Amino acid sequence: MGNIIGGGIFLLPALVAPYGTVSLLAFVVLTVGALTLALVFGRLAQRDPRTGGPYVYARAAFGDFAGFLAAWSYWITTWVSNAALAVAAVGYLDVLLPVRGETWHTVLAALVILWLPALANLAGTRYVGAVQLVSTVLKFVPLLLVAVGGLLFFDPANLGPFQASDQGLAGSVSASAAILLFSYLGVESAAMSAGEVRDPRRNVGRATVLGTLGAALVYLLGTLAVFGTVAHDDLTHSTAPFSDAVDAMFGGGWGGAAIAGAALISMTGALNGWTLMSAQAPYAAATDGLFPAIFLRKRRGVPTTGVLVGTALASLLTVVNFTAGAGGAFRTLVLVTTFTATVPYLLATAAQLYFLLSGRRDQVSPGRLARDTALALAAFGFSLWLVAGAGYAAVYQGVLFLFAGVLVYVWLAARRDQGQRQPQPPSAAAGTQEAPATVSSAGAAGRTPVGAGRVGGNHSGQGSF
Repeated sequence: MGNIIGGGIFLLPALVAPYGTVSLLAFVVLTVGALTLALVFGRLAQRDPRTGGPYVYARAAFGDFAGFLAAWSYWITTWVSNAALAVAAVGYLDVLLPVRGETWHTVLAALVILWLPALANLAGTRYVGAVQLVSTVLKFVPLLLVAVGGLLFFDPANLGPFQASDQGLAGSVSASAAILLFSYLGVESAAMSAGEVRDPRRNVGRATVLGTLGAALVYLLGTLAVFGTVAHDDLTHSTAPFSDAVDAMFGGGWGGAAIAGAALISMTGALNGWTLMSAQAPYAAATDGLFPAIFLRKRRGVPTTGVLVGTALASLLTVVNFTAGAGGAFRTLVLVTTFTATVPYLLATAAQLYFLLSGRRDQVSPGRLARDTALALAAFGFSLWLVAGAGYAAVYQGVLFLFAGVLVYVWLAARRDQGQRQPQPPSAAAGTQEAPATVSSAGAAGRTPVGAGRVGGNHSGQGSF
């Protein structure tokens, strides 16, 4: 639950307000879909309780290329999410310290917000943990205050129309759900760290389902309270909806400023955790030879190259997208993240279907075939639906990010094959007649063991968040 709840919820009520209160229905539909994913991840963790989540499952089922796509997409999700978090954080920083007068002041503020957590990561895992502890406690204060207290100040007149867009009911639900998925990123986090969990075959599934339900309750109550305390027209233009809600509840600006400070701390903590994830995801793949070896560099327990590269890419994306304005930049980044996040989800659910339908009963819990197949199909369909709801522009940008990785895979695969073709010295070849056959078989089947690739650590829900 702590991993799922991050910073996105602090801006999402304003982002879905243009669709009307139908977005609350989208929240319910999204929660049901997220639960199907949670249950599938729980089943997969029972089958393969190693650290790595979708990367491990996709590679075990379909080979190196599918595993690479899962790792590459998840890596993109991490640093694009960081860019979106920085954009959202600037909106709350502006409540405390006006920075939105000049575009480059806004960009500079966003870059500072991105690089401070990066510096904490470079200092070592001890500092990462300290930041996470403080931010995790503080993130629940504004959410619970608005979610519970806001219901006492609820005014139905503030809700606005049920359907405010011209996309139709199904289109409005799909579009708002694609945006809201950003707040559920992290549903896979227990599976990502399965290798570090006590009794993962039992506890990963429980943690995933209960964490998703708990986060959904906080999200739904908080969004409903914001809708009922801030006038609809004002909410559609808000850059700090929870601050506006507290100001509406108690009057004046002190409450909004306090909420803004807590939200800013929460988002910084989320950036802290996801900056580490942006380094650990490529580190795990690099351990298995599916990412460049430079990502294996570590210092004080942190993959430093991954931190620097991920933060640099997030910074570049923030600068490029800020030309659309804070709301436009955040919406674009959120939808791109929605698409890239669904790729490992699709591959993981496809892997579950493969294990179920291939007749590998040793990989499937006895007596659960029909139920698990129905869950996997529902999760796969749900992920496809989210891709459709993300829209053409987000899918277009996301596909460009995804296909750029194909060149990286080709380069790495060519280097591996070239290394395998190098003649061995006679001394190394002597007495090892079976070794070449073993390597060749593993390479041809694409089923090399995942080994030490680990994507553990605190994944402070960007859905993050």
